[in-house]
Amino acid sequence: MSFLKKYAKKYWLPFLIGVIFVAIEAICDLMQPTIMSKIVDIGVANKDMNYVMQKGGLMLLITAFGAIAASTRNIVSSMVSQNFGAELRSDLFKKIQGLTFEKIDKFDRASLITRLTNDVTQVQTFMNGLMRIFAKAPILCVGGLIMATRLNLHLAVVLAVVVPMVAILIVMNMKFGFPLFIKVQKALDRVNGVMREYLSGVRVVKAFNRFDYEMTKFNVANEEFQAKSMSAIRLMSVFSPAIMLTVNLGIIAVLWLGGNGVESGNIQVGHVIAFINYMTQILFSLMTISMVFNMFVRARASAGRIGEVFAEENEVTWKEGAVGDANIKGRIDFENVCFSYKGASGEPVLKNINLTCLPGETVGIIGSTGSGKSSLVGLIPRFYEVTSGCIKVDGEDIRNIDPKKLREKIAIVPQKTTLFTGTVVENIRWGKEDATIEEIEKSATMAGAHDFISASPEGYYTRIGQGGVNFSGGQKQRVSIARALVKNPEILILDDSTSAVDVGTEARIKESLKKYAKGLTCLLIAQRITSIMDADKIIVLDNGEIAGIGKHEELMKTCRVYQEIFQSQVGKEVR
Repeated sequence: MSFLKKYAKKYWLPFLIGVIFVAIEAICDLMQPTIMSKIVDIGVANKDMNYVMQKGGLMLLITAFGAIAASTRNIVSSMVSQNFGAELRSDLFKKIQGLTFEKIDKFDRASLITRLTNDVTQVQTFMNGLMRIFAKAPILCVGGLIMATRLNLHLAVVLAVVVPMVAILIVMNMKFGFPLFIKVQKALDRVNGVMREYLSGVRVVKAFNRFDYEMTKFNVANEEFQAKSMSAIRLMSVFSPAIMLTVNLGIIAVLWLGGNGVESGNIQVGHVIAFINYMTQILFSLMTISMVFNMFVRARASAGRIGEVFAEENEVTWKEGAVGDANIKGRIDFENVCFSYKGASGEPVLKNINLTCLPGETVGIIGSTGSGKSSLVGLIPRFYEVTSGCIKVDGEDIRNIDPKKLREKIAIVPQKTTLFTGTVVENIRWGKEDATIEEIEKSATMAGAHDFISASPEGYYTRIGQGGVNFSGGQKQRVSIARALVKNPEILILDDSTSAVDVGTEARIKESLKKYAKGLTCLLIAQRITSIMDADKIIVLDNGEIAGIGKHEELMKTCRVYQEIFQSQVGKEVR
């Protein structure tokens, strides 16, 4: 839980202030039974109404003082817990954003959502409760024991038996409860995962009419979550009544001993009343302490899961002040690059890649599914670290360049097109925040998106539904390309990003790139051989290795893999 030290340093003072007001409230509560004892034993016994009114007024004054302390404590605790929760959630989100793909891949996406929401809420709730009632419980418990012992040592023997028994029950509660609540949180991860998968693939579910299958899958996860929750709650439901039973038996013992003492004249009636009140306060505090441990078990499990994310250290480092050659813009060099995904078994994804892409070149990359095309371009912006070898951009090893500065040179249109809720303008401005409407229209024209955007009633201010549901696949790809082009990058990576557009539109997009984006280094990954046939250079990947480099005509003569792709797609015999 080392990540909590940061917040402890920041919030210790208001936390301490809250605890001080809790202590004042608890002291006020502890004073009441003793005053009540004196009212009964002195005022009522001697029929002295002045004494009764005087002590009654004192009780009212102490009650009012305790109420003010309680209100102040509530305000402080709510302020601290809300600020703490908001900051923790923000820091966790920032941490997740800063993780490399390699680190994010270690966690299930649904699990990250649960950690960011439910787990943070559990810790925040515990922090709030710690300041409001949890800090009060030990003070009431210890204070009640002291006051009760001072009041009557004979009756305090009951406490010497009851308190250790309750302490044992609380320790057992914590020992057996903690593993169960970890299982509860993991089961909640699975529920979120099933729901997230359904929502992301709802069109496919409806298209194949797989409602029953999805319902069954959700019910399995939901019932597992219910079963784990029931196991944890069942355990907790055993310990709480056991603690209450133990303390109530103690109260019965006090009444029995006190009744005998009053009858023999050794104990005053007021002492018995006060002692029962202290026993009730101790009961409340012990029950609260039990609840504290129940919530602590949950909060500890959640804090451990949050800590797992904070504990992930990025391997992306760079040397301060390192920059590339200012005279070279868009050059990329792969030197003996090998790469494999950590945790994956088998051969490396990329093996001994040696490749140079010159400024202004259009480089086509083709190969069968799983040949390593997306992995190759994903290494350039350092989404993943190379296993061996090095990649240079503008003559500088990318490990010596600040990732933020490196990515400012690069624009990517990923294989899976993603649009965000908002207008078309807002989505294109993801590439350049301060882009003018003229720049946006120019980039949309180059991407072949201007016509269909302009045809919409609201034009560039047309709202895009979640995930771009109101746009076709080809339209989403063209908006994504416009988003990349408005950035005016030195390097443009198109990862099979024209697969959903027709051949004519694709040809116009490439023609626009040649015309308007001179000097731009473009890496074009494609499944269709016709998409890259006119590239300045074509890279053929086969099982993670370069099978051929050259223009279309050269590869048709020298590269067997390229010939096979051409034959299978174009359907002509290779001569």
